[in-house]
Amino acid sequence: MVKATIRASIDQDIQKIWQIVTNLQDYSWRSDLSKIEVINERQFIEYTKSGYPTTFTIIDKEPFTLYSFTMENTNMRGRWQGKFTKSGAQTDMIFTEEVTLKKFYLKPFAKRYLKKQQEKYLADLTAILKREKEVTEKSH
Repeated sequence: MVKATIRASIDQDIQKIWQIVTNLQDYSWRSDLSKIEVINERQFIEYTKSGYPTTFTIIDKEPFTLYSFTMENTNMRGRWQGKFTKSGAQTDMIFTEEVTLKKFYLKPFAKRYLKKQQEKYLADLTAILKREKEVTEKSH
């Protein structure tokens, strides 16, 4: 099993962050995805820009606190967990991903790949929050 964790504090309301992270209908902020197909209220499939699918099943969704799901594709299966905590005007987040590889030859690259994916996700999230904050400030 390979595990990667990333922590961040963002100067943004926890409700706004939660809304973006859990909204499966609007994935336009995700630079790594071409689409999300919602199967039902607990299951969805994310497709990379190259069309590679990963199936997710939501196992915990406690508003503004915890969001977690299992995930599986032809290369791996695992679990992703996001913990959210309000800290004054900031939101603290801890994202943890644990995967078991289905192909042994991927193991040497897995930890670095997970970290890169987490950094990209966080960068995308930070970018959309910054854009939305700028739009809000301009309209006031």
